[in-house]
Amino acid sequence: MRGRPVALLLPGQGFQHAGMAVELYKRDAAFAAAADKFLTALGPEGGAVRDDWLAGSDGETADRGTRAQPLLFMTGYAVGRALASRGVRPDVLIGHSIGELAAATLAGVLDLPAAGRIIAGRCAALDDAPAGGMLAVAGVPERVLDCVRGGPAGEHVVLGAHNGRAQTILSGPEPHLTDAARALREADLVARRVRAFEPWHSPAMGQAARRFTEVIGAETLRPPKIPIMSTRTGRLVTAAEAVRPEFWAGQIAAPVLFWPALGAVLDDQDHLLVDGSPAGGLATLARGHPSVRRGASAVVSLLAPPGRDAWSAWTSGLAQLSAAGV
Repeated sequence: MRGRPVALLLPGQGFQHAGMAVELYKRDAAFAAAADKFLTALGPEGGAVRDDWLAGSDGETADRGTRAQPLLFMTGYAVGRALASRGVRPDVLIGHSIGELAAATLAGVLDLPAAGRIIAGRCAALDDAPAGGMLAVAGVPERVLDCVRGGPAGEHVVLGAHNGRAQTILSGPEPHLTDAARALREADLVARRVRAFEPWHSPAMGQAARRFTEVIGAETLRPPKIPIMSTRTGRLVTAAEAVRPEFWAGQIAAPVLFWPALGAVLDDQDHLLVDGSPAGGLATLARGHPSVRRGASAVVSLLAPPGRDAWSAWTSGLAQLSAAGV
């Protein structure tokens, strides 16, 4: 008998790595079919994205949004479809950044052809994004932001994501992001660059968000058939929000509230958290939640870190779901 409800976690920018999920593409028919359908829906660029992915491309090219974004969407979406082929239907979806669009597709807000056009449009909108990036900082948001306020970074560097109780992402354009990194070092805070070359989830992405709104506005949007806990608002997506293009497009200029969204799910009820992110990145964040630490909620990671046996991680994760009655 099935026990705890299932929350499926879907990845965003910064979780990508060379060769992520390639082994699943080669060996899991349901995953491969879903990945191929999306890459076809992506249009003319889909073939180049597939070739770079299968070739194991890494470095700056792989981390730019025009490559990382479609591959992260594809990974999250294909994991969801592969689970569905085995009868796993999540009770709630939580998508980090681009993962929220994968969640919207799995929930029926978008059909796959529309999702392909939208992701292609999201990549095209990056022409309006300035050079910049993100910093992962070990610290609570209030303290981290206090370190950069009043300095050269000023109002240009903002909260990009709240990923954990004391795990903060800052985002902003250059040279202000470099100024922020210097201020953090001087405050003895540990910070590292996120694998991104755009200032995602900051006001610097405002023009890209406006262009992206027009792309989504050309598509038909529907209320979700599976609840989506939004990492934009930290609460469930309403039927009215789901059909507003601005809701989905504005996300790229607004902070990712993963930790509040996770809390909204787990504070209400214990869950089995199924992580569909590369290297188990979201699982690592989720394990810091009190509900998981005390054993009331559990985490199953499906994708292995680089250098580990990806197929064993996948089959082991599926076995854990079966044992849990999912």
